[in-house]
Parts: sequence; C-alpha cells; structure tokens
Amino acid sequence: MKKILIVYYSWSNGNTKKIAEQLGKATGADIAEIDTVTPYEGSYDEIVARGKREVNSGFKPELKPNVDISEYEIVAVGTPTWWYTMAPAMLTFLSSQDWTGKTVIPFATNGGWAGHVIKDIQKAFKGAKSVCEMQVQFDSTGGDRLETSQEEIDKWIDKIKALL
Repeated sequence: MKKILIVYYSWSNGNTKKIAEQLGKATGADIAEIDTVTPYEGSYDEIVARGKREVNSGFKPELKPNVDISEYEIVAVGTPTWWYTMAPAMLTFLSSQDWTGKTVIPFATNGGWAGHVIKDIQKAFKGAKSVCEMQVQFDSTGGDRLETSQEEIDKWIDKIKALL
C-alpha cells in the first residue's frame, strides 16, 4: 500500500477540512492542516477583500511550521477557492516543497465559482503527476451546505482508494 498524506488549508466554515477528513477516514491517510503565522482576522467582508488583494499580488504568507512531504508517494492537497484560484497559504505550501516523482491529488472547495484553481495548483507542483482532481461545491452564500452530491464525492474517494 502506498503512503498517502492529505494536506489542506481551510478557513471560514471549514468546508475544505470536512472533505480532507472524509478522504482521510476512507483511505487511512495521514492528515496535516497548514495555517498562516499571521491569522486572518476581521469580518467576512474584510477577509474577502484582503484575500483578493493577496491573490492579485501573488502574496505568499508565512506558514506555521511546515509539513514534510518527502516520505509520501501520494499527496492530496486541498484548498478553498479564493478569487478563482487557491488560497495564498496553499500557494506558499506548494512552492515550498520538492514535488519530484510525487503523485498529487488536487481538490478544491468553492461556493459556485470554481475558476482555474485546479490548473493553478497543477502548475505549482512541478515534477509531479496529477490524478483524481476534484471540485467540491458548497452553497454560494458562504455557508457549509454541500451542493456536490455525496455520491459524487464517494466515487472520487473510491478512485483514490484504487491508487493505494
């Protein structure tokens, strides 16, 4: 059995965390949450505005002690979609690792505007193979109501389990 790690960044309602934990439970993978040294504070609208500025400028926030992916063959990376791409924390993480020879499973959560997040994730992990990409949609009001069917998520997880 191949060794798998799930690395995710989650904010607000914890939607990305929910999907990461569901995948972890089904696969027995190790799970690691990444987080920024400087937390996002303020109202939802203030954080959204800050996120837009950071995405547009390519900002890479400093992360709390980082995760080492070197001992894993397969790494699933999950992020919320921020302004049609990955959250800046995930950009920092992806650009700080050696992805050579890894198999990467990119997944993203969104509120109905998936954008180009998966393609952006794939560009960020040079030297790796991308498989089983997934977009999981939650309600468009910033809530935690799942819009993607659980059946679709289960099928995605089954594809991943077949890799192990």
